[in-house]
Amino acid sequence: MESREIPFPRQLLCQLVPLNSLSEDRLADLFRKARLETIGRGHSVFRAGQTDHDAVFLIEGTLELRYPNRAVSLVTAGEGDALRALAPQRPRTCDAVAAVDCKVLRVDTNHLDVLLTWDQSAGYVVTDLAEEGDAEDDWMMAMLQSPLFMQVPPANIQSIFSRMEALPVRQGEVVIRQGDRGDYYYILRKGRARVTRTAPNGAEIKLAELAEGTGFGEEALLAEVERNATVSMLSDGLLMRLSKQHFDQLLKAPVMHEIDLQEGQLKAHGGARWLDVRLESEHEQGAISDSINIPLYLLRLRMRELKADKPYIVYCDTGSRSAAAAYLLSEAGFEVFVLGGGYQP
Repeated sequence: MESREIPFPRQLLCQLVPLNSLSEDRLADLFRKARLETIGRGHSVFRAGQTDHDAVFLIEGTLELRYPNRAVSLVTAGEGDALRALAPQRPRTCDAVAAVDCKVLRVDTNHLDVLLTWDQSAGYVVTDLAEEGDAEDDWMMAMLQSPLFMQVPPANIQSIFSRMEALPVRQGEVVIRQGDRGDYYYILRKGRARVTRTAPNGAEIKLAELAEGTGFGEEALLAEVERNATVSMLSDGLLMRLSKQHFDQLLKAPVMHEIDLQEGQLKAHGGARWLDVRLESEHEQGAISDSINIPLYLLRLRMRELKADKPYIVYCDTGSRSAAAAYLLSEAGFEVFVLGGGYQP
């Protein structure tokens, strides 16, 4: 049995039920995390009694479905039952064996269910809120399409939007100031903003410019530390803000997937990478074997060094910095876990 990467076969996947109901972005996300396998003639795809979490689709070839006390059923790619997940009942009710060399696509059923829920509910959430008086809904839809919000239960979404407060701002106004305590998470609904940091010698360093639809201010909330930069408006604009209490409850909690050291070691054995977000000096004093070290304050700048197809297990000394790092990585579309309680060498 061989598992390998192939180009995104949009036309092929759009023939399969219920994959054909997914939007282009969701379908691409599904395929990135799916597994395409070549199954040799006579080899098993799954066995009766298995309770795995895969939806299996036949892409090429012919399979035999062998049910107890029934004649063997042949399923050929592109026809009839092959347009749906094979024998979806759990436990499996039959053996599936390749009659010829075949290709199958394995999709995690939980991931598929989340994608279907999102595509079928996101539009309703935006429509409902627009009917409540917010006709300009592009910023909401942009948020819903982000990898971060894909991890938030749809039931939380309306609560998030309904608890956001609109805050008009003027050109030159400081929204958050370096050194202040974190109190809100912000989304730049209209206008442009600049992010700067004051160096120890007093020099002001420009870090970034923020465009409409960008979220900011989450790092201080996640790590329970002071603001590490100043954000000021480059134009008149409109912000949407969410209080720390609601941010923690509705947005932070669903994306923080904590695991212990033993679980982390198992995931690392399966291909996940350890990511140490402590300072270089802390990493040198003791770290988990084979871990990558990118300090939290450099993560945005060096995120391109990480491989998007690899899960990451993030750690620091207490869990605070790794929570902030996990949020940033989730926002960028990475699969990420947090080492609960931190790591002490």
